[in-house]
Amino acid sequence: NRTSPFAFTGNKFEFRMLGSANSIACTNIMLNAAVAESLKIYADRLEGVDDFETALHDMIKKTIKDHKRIIFNGNGYDDAWIKEATEKRGLLNLRTTPDALPALLEKKNVDMLTAHKIFSPAEIVSRYEITLENYCKTVNIEGNTMVDMARKEIIPAVEKYVSDIATAYSAKKNSVAGISVKYEEDMLKKLSVLVDEMDAATKELETALVKYNTIKDITEASEAIRDDVLPKMSVLRIACDEAETITAESYWPFPTYGDLLFGVK
Repeated sequence: NRTSPFAFTGNKFEFRMLGSANSIACTNIMLNAAVAESLKIYADRLEGVDDFETALHDMIKKTIKDHKRIIFNGNGYDDAWIKEATEKRGLLNLRTTPDALPALLEKKNVDMLTAHKIFSPAEIVSRYEITLENYCKTVNIEGNTMVDMARKEIIPAVEKYVSDIATAYSAKKNSVAGISVKYEEDMLKKLSVLVDEMDAATKELETALVKYNTIKDITEASEAIRDDVLPKMSVLRIACDEAETITAESYWPFPTYGDLLFGVK
C-alpha cells in the first residue's frame, strides 16, 4: 500500500514521509487543482446533452484513448520503464527542480490555476522564484559545507593515516631484511591517489561555487547549481566515500555509514 507512511515490505519496514523542511501542501494543491480542472471539463461536456448515457460513455472512451499512455502496471523501479516512458510514450521525466519548475509558468498551467482562483499570476511567479531561490541557497550551503568537511576534516584525517602507515612501512622495512611490506605499499598508493582526487575535487567544487555566486538571474543560477555544482559535489563524495572504506575507523572524523545505519548508542 503506497499510501502507508510506515510500510512492511516483506523483509523490512519503510518509513515514507517528507523531510521536516518540506511541506505536502503544494503537492496537494496541484493534485486537487488537476482533479478540479478535469471535473470541470467533464461537466462542461455533459451538462445539457440530450443523451447523457451515450455522451458519458463516449467521453470515457475518448479520455482513455487520449491518455492511456500514462497507464502502466509494470515495474516502475526498472530503468526500462524510464526509457519506455520518455522514448516510446513521450512522457516527461523532470528529474531536478530547475527542470520541473518552469512548467509552473506555462500558459496552460497559469490559466488553470488562475481560473480556479488558486493563485494569481503574480503569486505563481513569486512561488517559482522563491522555490528556485531556496533550491539554490540550500545547495550552496551544502556545497560550502562539503568543501569545509573535505578540506578541514577528511583530507587531514586520511593524510594522518597515510603518515602513520608510512611510519609503519619504514619501521618494518628497516627492522627485518626482506620483510613483506606489500600491504603498506598498496595502502600508501591507494590513499595517496584518493587524497589527490579529494583535493582536486574540492578545488573544482569551490571554483564552481564561486562562479555560481556571481550569477544574478535566479533561473540561470539554478541551472548552474544543477549542471556544475551538484555534479562536482558528486565527484567529491565518491572520492570521500572510497577513502572511508579503507581508512581505519579511529582516524575517520565523522560517523561512518556503518555507524549511521547500524549503530545504536
